[in-house]
Amino acid sequence: MVKLSKEYSRLGPVVKLFEEFRSLSDDKEAALTLSEDEDEELKILAKEELIDIEAQLKRIEEEITPLLLSSDPRDENNAFLEIRAGTGGDEAAIFAGDIFRMYARFCEQKNWKIEILNQNESGQGGYKEIIAKVLGKGVFSQLKFESGTHRVQRIPKTESQGRIHTSACTVAVIAEMDEIDEVEMNSSDIRVDTYRASGAGGQHVNKTDSAVRLTHIPTNIVVECQDGRSQHKNKAAAMTLLRAKINDMEHEKVAKQQAEERKMLIGSGDRSERIRTYNFPQGRITDHRIGLTLYNLLEVMEGNISTLIDALIQENSAQQMSQLEN
Repeated sequence: MVKLSKEYSRLGPVVKLFEEFRSLSDDKEAALTLSEDEDEELKILAKEELIDIEAQLKRIEEEITPLLLSSDPRDENNAFLEIRAGTGGDEAAIFAGDIFRMYARFCEQKNWKIEILNQNESGQGGYKEIIAKVLGKGVFSQLKFESGTHRVQRIPKTESQGRIHTSACTVAVIAEMDEIDEVEMNSSDIRVDTYRASGAGGQHVNKTDSAVRLTHIPTNIVVECQDGRSQHKNKAAAMTLLRAKINDMEHEKVAKQQAEERKMLIGSGDRSERIRTYNFPQGRITDHRIGLTLYNLLEVMEGNISTLIDALIQENSAQQMSQLEN
């Protein structure tokens, strides 16, 4: 019922515009007939009406086209944000921390909530890995194009010779499943391991096996959650993430097939695909998928990434438009 209600809400504006379009088309036919009348006054009135009708039809076309584009049913969902240090050692972990803080500040601007599920800190204030859940309206629609490899070029603080180093981190954005769409999983397919959480957390961390690791045997997907103090809460959070990962894996299969068919320039969202370079010496950030270069890197690192996100959304819409035209 919830799914049907969402579909009804999405199609409502389309139906309304189509009915208006059909009514105007009938009016246009009538005006065209009058424009051929022998009465000169009627001809003039008909031609004036045709100009007005054409303007309204153009408006409807502009309004209905975006509504006809293929929308992702997951766009309004919450999302899991996973960031992992790649090549580059300690500098890669520091960069992973910078990227997480960039997204965290962006989430603050959007009044979204962030819940950290798991983190593996490095010794330099960065993260070897950090997994968080982002909750808010339209989270996935805004973050879904962020998946891929992010590369940084800068002089590390530990570099005494002033040489520019290149390192990277990978970002994965996975939509949280709606309860109605959740994948079915047999409990016998899931191995549950509990262990003592590591990292900050006081004496409690060393006394109870509150951390939870779930392994989905058929797909070999492993998720961990140790940030909560309750084993029950950690298990529930891990189960939600596991369901999302399994669904994401299925969605990726479909997305790759579509990408091959449509040759999407935005990219497949493959975690190994290099999508963006952050060049600190030049204050430059480049999104390689759409050839966009900006020179406000410091602002971007403070969470001001709307320009990048909006450009990616617009490019995706433009590609869908070209598919409709073909």
